[in-house]
Amino acid sequence: MPVLRRTPREARVLLSDTSPYGSRVLDVEYDQVATAAYLRTADGETVAASWVANHQEAPYHADLARLNAGLVPALPSGRTKHPKGRPPLDPRTLEVVWFEEGDGVALMEAGQPLCVIPGWSDTDRGIPGYAREAIGRSPFAFALDDEIDELGPRILQAEAFWSWRRGQGAWEAFQQSLLGHLLSRLGPGGYYWHDIGRRPDRTDNGPQPAVPAQRPAGSAQRPAVPAPRPATPATTTPPRREPVVGVSERPARGDRSYNVLSTVGMSCQRMPTVELYEDNVAEHARIELAVATTLPSVQAGRVFPWLAQYPWQAVTSFAPGDNVKWYHEARTFPLGPTWEGVLLLDNPNRLEGPDAPDLTAFSFGGDPVQWLWIVPITEEERQYGKQEGSDALIERLARKGRSWVVGE
Repeated sequence: MPVLRRTPREARVLLSDTSPYGSRVLDVEYDQVATAAYLRTADGETVAASWVANHQEAPYHADLARLNAGLVPALPSGRTKHPKGRPPLDPRTLEVVWFEEGDGVALMEAGQPLCVIPGWSDTDRGIPGYAREAIGRSPFAFALDDEIDELGPRILQAEAFWSWRRGQGAWEAFQQSLLGHLLSRLGPGGYYWHDIGRRPDRTDNGPQPAVPAQRPAGSAQRPAVPAPRPATPATTTPPRREPVVGVSERPARGDRSYNVLSTVGMSCQRMPTVELYEDNVAEHARIELAVATTLPSVQAGRVFPWLAQYPWQAVTSFAPGDNVKWYHEARTFPLGPTWEGVLLLDNPNRLEGPDAPDLTAFSFGGDPVQWLWIVPITEEERQYGKQEGSDALIERLARKGRSWVVGE
């Protein structure tokens, strides 16, 4: 089946826009015959695409010669609302609206949807985006009119989300709400690392600024320490990208012999791709990560710059039972050189150790937030989980007496 895939050789780029997460780019390209939109990775690989409009008289049949030559395809006359062609797009009237998850995008013309490439569009599977000018379905575009009842509200929700997110005090309000929840469940906070994804490859030892956490009167907020970071420094500092994620430490106390470190901010935006696997997206779209540990918090906290932005950078999602491979040598793994990856658990009580604290009952955007607990695993255990499933891996770890508290 012919699909839009390559960059047209003679096309002019009308618009190029990168998602707030930096992992997807929308390119809108025009060659005087037709316009198409391409959703690409940051490295330029096309993952989805859609025809947008013809600008000359449409052919009766798909012009495969144009497509095979790497040109923007013209939709056949029976598949476009304007078989004689419509005027070229004016870049000044175009606007891009990224979905909250970052895996889908809408191209707007004068404030109205012109083309939508949702997260389920996929060039490899022959599923194009949706175009306002299209009629019915073709390999190059589906009719936007047929799905506007679903996609229209998604665009409005995305516009509202980014308007809120960029508003003054929005992040701080979310942050304080979540810190208040942690206070009620885990007690007063200790160290706090702010925006751990902003400069994850820093090698200097300067402290990150502390952010006041909600705490009882008379309790002290310990000073900030150098932010946790991956073990391998980069030679350049990447620009800041969403999402903003902090890490809050909840020190051991009388009824708890271990520290808890929790992310603060992953749940501020839905994860990508959840709708590809779950019917009830709201129940699975928002998470925070946590680790219970007897290791020094500064050491254990270095696992978070790797994981906190992972779903939005890799355009994927985390779910209970997932395991993730460490990106570097085992000797550099923050939780100890024995381990080479992590297992994510929604119910850590399936392993040995004390009763896990209950972090439920926090929600955002009308969605419940789920905490996933980080348990380090070996590469052999990770491969076993991939082959036999997460339940089999958890049962195996439990038989070995593995604790969910890191360091025990």
